Amino acid sequence: MADVTASAPMTGPQKAGTLTTSDGRPLKAALAQAQARAKRRAFLLVAPLLAFVVLTFIIPIGQMLDRSFHHDGFSKNAPAVSAWFASTPSGTEPDEVAFAALAEDFRSMKENKTAGEAGTRVNYTLPETRSLITKTARNADDLAPPYKEAFLAIDDRWDDPAVWQAMRSSSTAYTSDFYLAALDLERAEDGSIQRVPENSRIYVYLFVKTFLISALITFICLLLAFPVAHLLATLPMAKANLLMILVLLPFWTSLLVRTTSWIVLLQGEGVINDLMISLGFIGDDGRLKMIYNQTGTIIVMTHVLLPFMILPLYSVMRVIPPSYARAARSLGATSWTTFRRIYLPQTLPGIGAGALLVFILAVGYFITPALVGGADGQLISNLIDFHMKNSNWSMAAALSAMLLAGVLVLYWLYDRLIGIDNLKLG
Repeated sequence: MADVTASAPMTGPQKAGTLTTSDGRPLKAALAQAQARAKRRAFLLVAPLLAFVVLTFIIPIGQMLDRSFHHDGFSKNAPAVSAWFASTPSGTEPDEVAFAALAEDFRSMKENKTAGEAGTRVNYTLPETRSLITKTARNADDLAPPYKEAFLAIDDRWDDPAVWQAMRSSSTAYTSDFYLAALDLERAEDGSIQRVPENSRIYVYLFVKTFLISALITFICLLLAFPVAHLLATLPMAKANLLMILVLLPFWTSLLVRTTSWIVLLQGEGVINDLMISLGFIGDDGRLKMIYNQTGTIIVMTHVLLPFMILPLYSVMRVIPPSYARAARSLGATSWTTFRRIYLPQTLPGIGAGALLVFILAVGYFITPALVGGADGQLISNLIDFHMKNSNWSMAAALSAMLLAGVLVLYWLYDRLIGIDNLKLG
């Protein structure tokens, strides 16, 4: 810290009584410089972490959001017909000019070998159109006036308005079609938005199912974790440490190993069914189906996520003074009243943090539903994986962005109900 002295009697424009440092600089300027130097030093200390977060979190999320809106596979490779779409209102019947522009684009696609890329984009909007576009591109040399008849000679589907509507939807690099599809919506031939046929509505159902199953798993984890966390907080130190080791033991084992172990336990010829038969609870012909269905997903995910509920609860319970409960009982409160009005309200930050953590992890879980869920126990994460495997990155990004939005809403609700400052994660 610079030496601060009262200046000697000053001459010139300086005012009497101005504080200066030992080297004659005004104190205000010296303090500002010192604060700026401290801020630069602090920034340099956090700069590596900030760069890591930007490179591994902010930029990937930004790219995901951009991909969910952006796909130029058709507009880039079919500029002529894309320009025709831009100059005509939605629902306009294709005329000879439109077919001529499309023929020009197909000749270019054949020369540049980009018909597959263009067809893939249109296929996301209307299935089975990729084969139509690649087939037409192979016969692009046969396209001559009158163009409409030439296209129909190659394939009758070129007279289908749905094909042209799909190309119109694909004719812009940025589109909301992927989000519409994620909400089980589609654009009609006149450009309006409508629900997809009932047999094709899978996304909203899977979103609702994912959130309901995650909420159920969170509730079960809370019921199981609360007494365990209470024991950890009240037992003597030696016994509490032993119990804590048992709680943390699953973290020392691979998630894949734990999930595979549950497959052995839950399968029809597994340990649990054999044990129930030997105890007489069920007959040999009444073995329970607990694997490759929704039941298996719930059981295994509850086991995997249980420690994430126990630890936040324990971190809150261990600092609750036991004297509060004793004082309530001495004043005539019953055990239930003491728990409900004294103990439980003090555990709410831990309950909220544990529920938030478990729910968010459950919503995005992939490995467990993929291994033990079967067709009935799949969640939205498995559908995202399906689209990624089929190179439909834009659809996968749109689903992921909606999942991210749901998680952010949960954070907002937690902040409104409990307060993010009260977050206790252990």
